[in-house]
Amino acid sequence: MKLNNKVSPTRELSSDLLKAAVFANREEMGAAAAIDVADYLQRLQSDREEIRIVVASAPSQDEFFDYLMASPQRDSIDWTKIVVFHMDEYVGLDEEHPQSFRTYQRERFVTKVSLKAFHPIRGEAPDPEEECRRISGLLSEKPIDLVCCGIGENGHLAFNDPPVADFDDPEEVKIVELDEVCRRQQVNDACFPSIDVVPTRAITMTLRVFANAAKVSCVVPASTKAGAVAATLYDSISTGCPATLLRRHPDVRLFLEPDSTAFISQYESR
Repeated sequence: MKLNNKVSPTRELSSDLLKAAVFANREEMGAAAAIDVADYLQRLQSDREEIRIVVASAPSQDEFFDYLMASPQRDSIDWTKIVVFHMDEYVGLDEEHPQSFRTYQRERFVTKVSLKAFHPIRGEAPDPEEECRRISGLLSEKPIDLVCCGIGENGHLAFNDPPVADFDDPEEVKIVELDEVCRRQQVNDACFPSIDVVPTRAITMTLRVFANAAKVSCVVPASTKAGAVAATLYDSISTGCPATLLRRHPDVRLFLEPDSTAFISQYESR
């Protein structure tokens, strides 16, 4: 799994502060995001003892992690300086559950490098509210340097679905009820066999974490996300599409591919 250390987009877009790049396919999209993130971490590590990042756990991130964990990206980073958080977890799922986001991180990322620390969200914690406070305390120790994320079919960031999203959220971590579109996405992504077995609650980092991070790298493939991508770029900024928040952030790059940009032309022709 190796590409030249430069992958050129087929098209570049911008909306307010948000910059987006479209790549020829999912592989090049993931590679480009991995190269960009690796370059950023290399710059930070030259004079920093600790770099703090938040990562998403979803099939949409597969290509990004594949290339980040491949040469030359993985070998260019001093992982012993990197502290990792993952942004959400289902309430009630334990660490070994195949659909837990900790399982995803173990398989794709955190066991493949020697990190300074990994702070997992314990979905099975007997007191989920206390778990929110524990993670919030860890987040508040130092600023977050980077968030690596995707966008949900309903425009969510992490599990900030439209009904619960709050641009002015006073909390950094909270328990949320998942809306039906979000839960159905988990079936569409083949993470669960039916919506009946998708958990209804999760612990999630809030939009405050995204807004306050120094940099956000957002990777969004698949035709199922095309509506959310177009809304993120062109709808009014509101919690109706929580990802529109990214248009207010001074350092966000959105990595896309042809399927996830299928509806953009409809917006541009209005």
